[in-house]
This record gives sequence, structure tokens and C-alpha cells, in this order.
Amino acid sequence: MLGMAARARALQGSARLRAAGSSAKGGTAAKSKKGRSAEGPVVPVVAKELREKAVLGANIKKDGSDPPILADSEYPEWLSGLLNKKPPLSELQRKKPESMVDDELIRLLKLDNRRRIKENNSLKAKK
Repeated sequence: MLGMAARARALQGSARLRAAGSSAKGGTAAKSKKGRSAEGPVVPVVAKELREKAVLGANIKKDGSDPPILADSEYPEWLSGLLNKKPPLSELQRKKPESMVDDELIRLLKLDNRRRIKENNSLKAKK
């Protein structure tokens, strides 16, 4: 149950929303376009030198700064492995299982099992 102060704040908020929704500018439709220009979303312009020195937007601390970009040799080896894209199920199905590496075979079984589960679930949902 809400306290008196919380209830009053909730009522004030809902009154503000109702008032904003019935404005002459078009109500909620006008609110959803707020902040956008007629050409599209506004994209901030950042100097090329700044983009080459730091990973912009990676700061998670309130008083911190964006982390600097380091040389490739300064990052752990496993990090470069994240960039390698894994083959999809269709590509793995075209290969012969005898010629696959263990990781590819495990991925094939995992993806095929996931596909079968989704197919069975969709069939059960239709009944």
C-alpha cells in the first residue's frame, strides 16, 4: 500500500501525463518525436583524433574517462578470438561430419538440437 506522499506523487505524475497527451501539438505522437530533427536522429560529431585515442562510450564510472585504445599486443589473446564468427547451422550441415573439428561437431549438434526443440514447440503451440 502506498504512503500518502508516494500516492500524491503518483497522482501528480499521471495528471501530468494526461495533460501532455492532450496537448495541441498532437499528444503522445509529438512526444515520441521529441529530440529528433526532420532529417533523422541527431548524431554527435566527434573529432577523428579523439576517436583514435579512446574507446568512446565505454566509460562506466561516474567520474571516470573513456579507456584509451592500446596496441594489439597489450590485449589478452582470447580477446581476438571473440571476433571470429562461428559458422551457422546451414553451413555446418553442408560439411561431412568426418571432416569436422570437434568444436564444429559439437556446435552442429547443439544448433540442430535447438532447431528441433523450436520446431516441436511450434507444432505443439498450433494444436
